[in-house]
Amino acid sequence: MPDRIQFESVIGLEIHAQLLTETKIFCGCSAKFGSQPNTHVCPVCLGLPGALPVLNKVAVEYAIRAGLSLGCTIQPVSVFARKNYFYPDLPKGYQISQYEQPLATSGRVKYQTDGEMFSVGITRVHLEEDAGKSLHEGLPDSSRSTHLDFNRSGVPLIEIVTDPDLRSGTAAADFFGHLRAILKTVGINDGNMEEGSLRCDANVSVRPVGVSTLGVKVEVKNINSFKFLRRAIEHEFKRQKNRIIKNETIQQETRLWDDAAGLTVSMRTKEEAHDYRYFPDPDLLPLEISSEWVTAVRDALPELPDVRQSRFVEQYKLTVRESKLLTQSIDLADYFEATAKASGNAKLASNWIMGEVSRKTKEANLSIASFIVNPESLAGLISLIDKGIINNSVAKKVFDRMYETGDSADEIVQLEGLVQIDDIEELDAIVSIVIESNLDAVESYRLGKKSALGFLVGQVIRKTNGKANPRLVSDLVKNALEK
Repeated sequence: MPDRIQFESVIGLEIHAQLLTETKIFCGCSAKFGSQPNTHVCPVCLGLPGALPVLNKVAVEYAIRAGLSLGCTIQPVSVFARKNYFYPDLPKGYQISQYEQPLATSGRVKYQTDGEMFSVGITRVHLEEDAGKSLHEGLPDSSRSTHLDFNRSGVPLIEIVTDPDLRSGTAAADFFGHLRAILKTVGINDGNMEEGSLRCDANVSVRPVGVSTLGVKVEVKNINSFKFLRRAIEHEFKRQKNRIIKNETIQQETRLWDDAAGLTVSMRTKEEAHDYRYFPDPDLLPLEISSEWVTAVRDALPELPDVRQSRFVEQYKLTVRESKLLTQSIDLADYFEATAKASGNAKLASNWIMGEVSRKTKEANLSIASFIVNPESLAGLISLIDKGIINNSVAKKVFDRMYETGDSADEIVQLEGLVQIDDIEELDAIVSIVIESNLDAVESYRLGKKSALGFLVGQVIRKTNGKANPRLVSDLVKNALEK
């Protein structure tokens, strides 16, 4: 096939999201992450004979939340099935999931990125239980043995399957990020990809542009970062395209992404549905969901990220990028909105939250909800900047002190004497001293080296311990140099 033909990738995602329930989906064991191996297990989640599953109602409600937030129709009756396959970390030899009759179907997610609107169809959202975890390294005999931790076995999941509406690795990663924000906003998933509570499989095929039929689908399994998703799809597109150009066969298979090597590696030939021998679980009745329950869940949903993002742009005059970053979680969006309202300066609130606040929370690995500088305190700092009482340089020092002590900006400024110096006579005297002490810089400025002005201004501000009004100092230095 001539290599001048243009190709496109066709991508659908299968996203697995652990639900933030306290207990597992079919038993009362804790679903908490990070405990000692095999301490949150019982006969049900270990699949011991005679143990009967009992469905977790909270998990069902969280799945309904997910379906509604993704524009799906909640089915009045869904059915749990047994998905049969054999793997060491699957204690029963099957996984309880939903197949022919899932909980939610036919959704659509619309969102904006860089001014462009995107729309991705949601094929289905269904409930299932997670498997255990195989530990291949980190133990004394890891070179000889694989250890099994069943704490994760039975943790409730939803699987979100998209239509094949994505066309690039960048688009897929962007959608995954948008979906993560939705799940966090509605309070059903913590979005922690490093711990595996949110992970993604990508179904990738390649076809010539303009052709409507799909190519052979390859699944890239268990991707747990946006960067890895983008890179895996980009590599898989190139791999498949090159095989098509060379008239080589593309095998339907499951592959793994090796980020260190920068390529996908074959894991196994792709199973078909009949390989799993699905059949309705005889221990679980069909799940019936009343319209009243669906209405109650819908009425309790918070404002979704795309709606809030648009409102932030319109109401607070933020850029699309700013509003998108601030609506990544409901706590962050609430923090911004409270700060903007209390300070009366939404733009400055946005800048501080995406700058210093974000820096501090990342350094200390804190959630915004537990951050010591609350919105009212940050608004107080912003008000001091707005009124010209302190400049930006001093404000950063004050912010650090607020974080360390919990004191208000007002208290710190008064106690440490950090009020901005606006006295022209006082600043003029300092300017004269600086100019007399830096005649080389003065000469450079007069010879056309304008950067010397910034140096001299910096020297004046340094002599005032950062308290001088920068704009006023710049004017005074410029006037002195041009005499």
